[in-house]
Amino acid sequence: MKKNVLLIGATGYVGTALLDELVNRGHHVTAVVRRAGALGEREGVEAVVADVTDVDAITRLAKDKDAVISAYNPGWGNPRQYEETLETYPLILKAVKKSGTERLLIVGGAGTLFVKPGLRLMDTGTLPEAWLPGVKSMGKFYLETLVDENDIDWVFLSPAANLGNLQKGTRTGKYRVGKDDLLVDAEGNSFISVEDYAVAMIDELEIPKHHKERFTVAY
Repeated sequence: MKKNVLLIGATGYVGTALLDELVNRGHHVTAVVRRAGALGEREGVEAVVADVTDVDAITRLAKDKDAVISAYNPGWGNPRQYEETLETYPLILKAVKKSGTERLLIVGGAGTLFVKPGLRLMDTGTLPEAWLPGVKSMGKFYLETLVDENDIDWVFLSPAANLGNLQKGTRTGKYRVGKDDLLVDAEGNSFISVEDYAVAMIDELEIPKHHKERFTVAY
């Protein structure tokens, strides 16, 4: 069944992969963009210029959608990435709840996954310093806000520790699913391509298997 989806962050690294996967599967996408012309013309895609911090605007756009997918990120080079993430995500959550749309799928981080009992990835000291504002802000939002949210059917999809391209356009359609522990392969690597991360997210959109919880995917 084809879905009518609002996609936030459609021009970003993960958002672009999500948009491609949605379009390739024939879903209709309303994409929130910051500037006109950011996406160009694509069949099945309606680009709308809106500020994601504008609760009323996002509420209107989310209304009557089957789901909202958020790949919002204020930017890895943004000096206020930590603050803006924590300022903006509660507003997105508020807007989707006000809209009456029942499903919110969030591009989560891997930082809150456990690498061993009681130790989360973001607390291991192994992540690059430049990643920490984004990692820790998403972790804080998930642990202190989202896990207590019961008024909407949300999902927080954590990728593997390394989310990237095996080679340009790599989409195998295969992945393993976990819950709160970091998934690693036989060599101890934790990896998934952004294309297969998008596959997992849209699989969840089409056939919901997780409700008000986080899950993770990796090879």
